[in-house]
Amino acid sequence: MATVTAPAPRVSLLSGFKRRAVAKLALLALAAAILVPLANARWASGSWPGALTVDLTEPLTKTSDWIIDNRDSHPLFLYFFGYVSNAVVLSVRAVYLVLLGVGWAGVTAIAGLVAWRVAGVKLAAGTAAAFLACGLLGMWVPTMQTLALMVVAVLASVVVGAVLGLAAGLSDRMDRVLRPVLDTMQVLPAFAYLLPVVLVFGIGVPAAVLATVVYAAPPMARLTSLGLRGADKGVLEAVESLGSTARQRLLTARLPLARKELLLGLNQTIMMALSMAVIASVIGAGGLGDRVYQALASVDVGAALAAGIPIVVLAVVLDRITGAAGERSDDTERSGRAGWVYALVAAVAVAVAGRLLGRLDWPDAWTLNIAEPVNRAVDWMTAHLYSGVPVVGGTADWAGHFTTWVLDPVRDGLQGLPWWSVLLIVAALAWVIGTWQTALTAVLAMAAIGVLGVWKPSLDTLSQVLAAVAVTLVLGFATGIAAARSERFERLLRPVLDVCQTMPQFVYLIPVVALFGVGRAPAVAAAVVYALPAVVRITAQGLRQVDPAAMEAARSLGASRGQQLRQVQLPLARRSLLLAVNQGVVLVLAVVIIGGLVGGGALGYEVVFGLAQGDLATGLVAGAAIVCLGLMLDRVTQPTERRTKKGA
Repeated sequence: MATVTAPAPRVSLLSGFKRRAVAKLALLALAAAILVPLANARWASGSWPGALTVDLTEPLTKTSDWIIDNRDSHPLFLYFFGYVSNAVVLSVRAVYLVLLGVGWAGVTAIAGLVAWRVAGVKLAAGTAAAFLACGLLGMWVPTMQTLALMVVAVLASVVVGAVLGLAAGLSDRMDRVLRPVLDTMQVLPAFAYLLPVVLVFGIGVPAAVLATVVYAAPPMARLTSLGLRGADKGVLEAVESLGSTARQRLLTARLPLARKELLLGLNQTIMMALSMAVIASVIGAGGLGDRVYQALASVDVGAALAAGIPIVVLAVVLDRITGAAGERSDDTERSGRAGWVYALVAAVAVAVAGRLLGRLDWPDAWTLNIAEPVNRAVDWMTAHLYSGVPVVGGTADWAGHFTTWVLDPVRDGLQGLPWWSVLLIVAALAWVIGTWQTALTAVLAMAAIGVLGVWKPSLDTLSQVLAAVAVTLVLGFATGIAAARSERFERLLRPVLDVCQTMPQFVYLIPVVALFGVGRAPAVAAAVVYALPAVVRITAQGLRQVDPAAMEAARSLGASRGQQLRQVQLPLARRSLLLAVNQGVVLVLAVVIIGGLVGGGALGYEVVFGLAQGDLATGLVAGAAIVCLGLMLDRVTQPTERRTKKGA
């Protein structure tokens, strides 16, 4: 009986949503009938009016000049930023010296034993193999430099994120205040805030660490807040009934109950910090990122890959270790404390033995040169696939056709629309899927782009984002559905997704350029590769979490696998699919700056140009426009919680 009547509320919900959408569209049509003739009469040209533009060049240039003139004399720099810079340098240097003092054998043993205690022998062997691979590739010292930088950056990110998350999780007002701040920190391209950080701290490790903290702290803050707000109400009421104070409830109930979310936040912080390794090398971070950046500057794909592989293996290993830590039960943790002592003693013994034998540095004889064979493979691909492939044509032809048939029409169509019609379309999309507040936010974000004076470049960037998102969603949904229906395919796919998600964008940018040339098409291809893993994973997870009872009911009624997918799984996984769309948009937008380096133009080029020339105004204005684009796209792709609750 339950399986027969369960779909009724869902049908009612969908029909109610359709009725509200029709009513909203009718109101928008009425408003458009009144406002469009007035707007067309006032702004017939359709381009953004100059009277509504604000030029920020002068104030931002004055700010940049003031920072440069007072950086060595003003008390703010001497007694605050100076102390912060010194603390960062000393911390990174101390960690680096400890890693070198322990030696390659000690570091490998410690990492392997930690993985063993957290997740077992299999992961321990994989962790040890990962660190040994860093040495075999001749990257042991750069790996230790990057690891030292990441340890300090991750610790600082965790502290900052946890403090912000505590504030947001314990106070609704702070949650509302911090949400746009965290959105800005996460969406603002790294290149856009590298310039202000460099102006204040100069080129070097402090600027790299602080830029990484800005980028990596938001996930910790969001997940800390989520864990605190999602704590079991019954447990909290029981603790409160015992007369505990707010501080005791936090320490004994809220934080232990949020343990999985906190460890997931740590996991995401580590991943994002490692993804900044190459970008931070632009401002003097050193380590593996600097090796990648220097190799790409000389178009040496093999050397770039040799330095990129350690970043990937570090990211995968740390992802597995922190993920396994989140799955450990409290009983398992308590019973394994003696094992931690034995593991620590064993690791110290290995480190001491290596020091006594004088084997701290990785032996030069134990290195492999993969640069030459990789470069030969890239040369072969370029020679045989770039052009002249029978029937289907080469990759250069594909890039040209994609630019001519997709990117150019979308860009010309967006730029040909009157500015007020773009705002009206944004309002319609945001209001239909959300509330009038979300529609107002989306319209104001889009209008801010025009006020900043970068309307046309922003529409060019938007055209690239829309094209990349469309390709990402087609490939991501198809792959995610296949992964959800086959556990074997999902196991085979997981390491591929790990590599795509953790490999620095700079590393796979050169093969993309070698295959597709320079222009907007390779920029779109790089964005697709970067955003695809998240879409695949969210889609597969959403489909797997569909209520088994609903699936069993569909099978009992004789539904085929295709009917189960279309009529049961996809509708019930709607929220996950919309989240996949949302994350695809955000991640594609994050790569738009990298696309500016390979001919993507538009806002990405302006941000990179601002950093290269020290032009604070150009870089920050373009970065702010990208943030506004991200905010607008977020509002038109993700239903608001208020609308969902009303519908429920």
